Amino acid sequence: MDFLTPEDLPAPAGYSHVVITDPGARLIVTSGQIGITADGSVEEGWEAQTRQTFINLGVALAAAGATWADVVKLTYFVVSTTELPLIRSVRDEFVDVTQPPASSLVQVAGLFRPDLLIEVEATAAIY
Repeated sequence: MDFLTPEDLPAPAGYSHVVITDPGARLIVTSGQIGITADGSVEEGWEAQTRQTFINLGVALAAAGATWADVVKLTYFVVSTTELPLIRSVRDEFVDVTQPPASSLVQVAGLFRPDLLIEVEATAAIY
């Protein structure tokens, strides 16, 4: 895989502008994961919800035989962008910061429950 950041694009904040997968890669696409634990409880606050969201993504990836090293794209849905530095800090605990996945972030008016702050989808490529 190649992780690219063309010089003609603005410097990214912890993501790659382009990821090229090798021929024959099997793509894994997760549903959006949120900061709810397996027992149904909702984590409180940005840090706890973000960390639980990434833990849940890791479980979903593992179910498909993928790891965080296989992730090529993350898509974030957040109710506010005020906590982006915190979100990036938690993300960096999970992804390879030397070859970070491509990334999109969308600020939304709300998620499916009013107590949720963040939802993240992942795309991975395994061989």
